[in-house]
Amino acid sequence: MLLYDMATPENDKQPTMNDEDELEDNEQEAVENNEQEVVENNPKKRLKSAAWNHFDPIFVDGVRRWEKCIHCKKQLTSRSNDGTTHLKDHYRICLGKNTRDIRQHILVQGQKTVDGKAYMSKYSFDVEVYRDELAKMIIIHDYPLSIVEHYGFRKYIESLQPLFKVPCRNTVKGDIMKIKKCHILKCFEENASRIALTSDMWTSSNQKKGYMAITTHYIDVNWKLQNQIMSFIHVPSPHTADALSQAMMECFLEWSIDNKLSTLTLDNCSTNDAIIDKLLGTLTTSSLILKGRIFNMRCCAHIINLIVQDGFSVIANAIENVRNSVSYWTSSSKIIQDFRLFARQVGVNCQKEWNSIYMMLSVALEYKEVFNRLSKKDKHYVCLPSEDEWNMASNVCEKLKLFYQVTEKFSGTKYPTSNIFFPLICDMKLSLLSWSVSDNNVIKSMASTMLTKFEKYWNVIHNVMSVAIVLDPKYKLKLINYFFPKLYGNEARSEIMQVRNIVTELFEEYKKKHNAKQGASWKRQCETNVFEGRGSTLSKSTWELDFENMLSKDDRLEKTELDDYLAEEGFDILMWWKCNGSKDILAIPISSVASESTFSMSGNKVTKQRNRLKAETVGALMCSQSWLRKELQGKKQAEPKAFDQTVAYDEDVE
Repeated sequence: MLLYDMATPENDKQPTMNDEDELEDNEQEAVENNEQEVVENNPKKRLKSAAWNHFDPIFVDGVRRWEKCIHCKKQLTSRSNDGTTHLKDHYRICLGKNTRDIRQHILVQGQKTVDGKAYMSKYSFDVEVYRDELAKMIIIHDYPLSIVEHYGFRKYIESLQPLFKVPCRNTVKGDIMKIKKCHILKCFEENASRIALTSDMWTSSNQKKGYMAITTHYIDVNWKLQNQIMSFIHVPSPHTADALSQAMMECFLEWSIDNKLSTLTLDNCSTNDAIIDKLLGTLTTSSLILKGRIFNMRCCAHIINLIVQDGFSVIANAIENVRNSVSYWTSSSKIIQDFRLFARQVGVNCQKEWNSIYMMLSVALEYKEVFNRLSKKDKHYVCLPSEDEWNMASNVCEKLKLFYQVTEKFSGTKYPTSNIFFPLICDMKLSLLSWSVSDNNVIKSMASTMLTKFEKYWNVIHNVMSVAIVLDPKYKLKLINYFFPKLYGNEARSEIMQVRNIVTELFEEYKKKHNAKQGASWKRQCETNVFEGRGSTLSKSTWELDFENMLSKDDRLEKTELDDYLAEEGFDILMWWKCNGSKDILAIPISSVASESTFSMSGNKVTKQRNRLKAETVGALMCSQSWLRKELQGKKQAEPKAFDQTVAYDEDVE
């Protein structure tokens, strides 16, 4: 049998399966090239390729030259000989596209809602959402940035979502910086009112660096008081007035709030006084309230502490044995154990705190019987107070109770507005005046010393609080008319007129600023707004009862002279103040506690294990955590105890 070559000439070769695929690709490329040429010459021609759905055209001199990806905004060429293959290739690897593949949609059971029910929802993988949630998790719980490089964490994430590639720590740091910046910009864009500031310094024991905290305070469009950590920045030593004022000014300019400031609340020291002077010399005073005359607000909590310290220095000898008794019975674990044993025997709770002068005296008085019994057992305990010393301690404790309660209220960061503090300060001064004529020489001497310190700061702080109380529709000028005669006597009228003049000047300033606004728009804005939190759950004090009694006897105070003046403008005065000027005054904080409380959080950021974090990273973590945790406040009720705790918190639970 003859074997002969079955091969056919090359031109007559039959196409194979691979040849057919190649031919199909070549034909498709030719079609796309022809389509591209048609597009360039006739932009109105209908496009058939699916690639065009993901690109926007860019025309140059009427000719389509570029294609912009609608997902990542990258530009690719659009010439007649390019075809659409490069567009398809780009779409296949585009990182900006939001994948909507039906195969990645999974039905998941969501978290329980307020009504206790859980609902099914559609889930699709989105890398941007994963990265954002990862950054927020690190911020809220103080996880180290290096957690993204831990083997166990990476394996756990891979088991949850294999499509998510865990980013490196620098990428996470960039996401944290972005979260901080976006939130602060959003807050300032939505806020149309002025911003009050508090600030304080803190030195990290682990880094040996000084940090400045700047906190913003304002009333938002829903008439809720907000406070946010705007900056937590490293200030190199020495911390002079020049260095600190420059750091503050750079912060104001960075966030463009230098023309929106109302006041700055600082502690009482000469350096802070110099800072205020330098800032007023740099800021445009015409942009400040009353040209900056009330820009400096002293920290009232610090003032009260100074007043109490001065008073205590006078009475220290009179209650020395009480203090020594407390010191002795808290000096060692063995002595504390004996103290608690005797406390239980006499039925006294031994879990009280001793962290202030008032609390030390108050608790010591409760333990009076315990001290007496212990003196019979322990021969080394030789400082048992006499009965006269116990009586003196009781008298002093009663006097200091008012200052303790006011300080507690000043130290709160959630109390609504500056107007509530005016009557408390006035009540303190009236109490000091009454103590200064006491028959007890020790109390009289203590009150005199405290009154001297009080007067030093009273004229600095009372103007802001006086204006705030006038802007409170509940009081207007009534409370001024009640307190000032008691405080100033014959000079009361001139002091009342001074406050009234400040309010009038402030009114004229805001009238010019908001003259273009229509009364109807104010009404629409305010009809649905409710001012929250002005009430107090405390029982009425002596001044409140006396004040109500005065109002019941004198109806002439129902319509004040200032009200008559404002009523001549022909619109709703209270609505006008609510929608304009009163926000700026009422939001003014009268203590720097909000900034000081920041430092209790900062200890978790700059631990011995994290002392190599850069200052900008520490600042971003501080600022972001403050507002992220506020968002969680309304969600904590039905959650476990550790819901928003840091990584340092841990305990076994039953």
